[in-house]
Amino acid sequence: MRICRFDDNRLGVVTDKGIHDVTELLAQLPHWTYPLPVFDPLVKNLPKLRPALEQQSKQSTPKPLKGVRLLSPIANPGKIIAAPVNYKKHLEEVLAQKELHHGNLINEIHRAGLFLKATSSLIGAGQRIELVHLDRRNDHEVELAVIIGKPARKVSAANALDHVAGYCIGLDITIRGPEERSFRKSPDTYTVLGPWMVTTDELDDPSRLSFSIAVNGEIRQDANTDDLVLGVKELIELASSFYTLHPGDIILTGTPQGVGPVCPGDVLFARMDRIGDMRVEVGAAK
Repeated sequence: MRICRFDDNRLGVVTDKGIHDVTELLAQLPHWTYPLPVFDPLVKNLPKLRPALEQQSKQSTPKPLKGVRLLSPIANPGKIIAAPVNYKKHLEEVLAQKELHHGNLINEIHRAGLFLKATSSLIGAGQRIELVHLDRRNDHEVELAVIIGKPARKVSAANALDHVAGYCIGLDITIRGPEERSFRKSPDTYTVLGPWMVTTDELDDPSRLSFSIAVNGEIRQDANTDDLVLGVKELIELASSFYTLHPGDIILTGTPQGVGPVCPGDVLFARMDRIGDMRVEVGAAK
């Protein structure tokens, strides 16, 4: 199943015919009082809602994809976890280019570990990346995004995929400079998730997915997830050894070689096998 959010927080199921509006089923979600939960309510309750989503999507009239504004398929992630230098050739390019490392100590992922991005940085494919600090280089980074489906704490790699709800394309926009990664990667709009979440019944093996990103029609990054240093299973094992993963948490698995600058007016086109593609515009923050 392919699940999206669109327009004014509408919920949709995506098929070959278009987007089927199933927003009315959100009324079946539990209601909470303060304090609010640390997980995404839709992702947590997705297994229970699944039969109704399938039935409703069969009965509704589809909307053309071109006529909607896609939001992030995950509305309330508790954490956005990211993997640095998780492709060997990207590690080599970062070490070789001063404008990428700025004198920072760059370790391979086994020593660097993971880092967190602000959840306020999250947007969808139909929203615009709005760059800040235009006096500095802002780069595109495309990667596979993993959506956690049920709580995971100290899980083994062998059991890790049991805790996954689905997958998306992720864009990790980055300001280059000497500061810590999470600081430079967390401005508003600097995390793009889309175009929708593909659930694990449609994508059960994330280890061999080809993907790419083009800027204004020029291919910049073109790789396959089988080149990951730490694969999805190992990343979940590592992350869950430090903190509990909750439904709706996002893991950005790392970007391959070919990162490059983006500027206001650019158009990014990202695609990934078995997920789809998304077109994202770049502008300047007001």
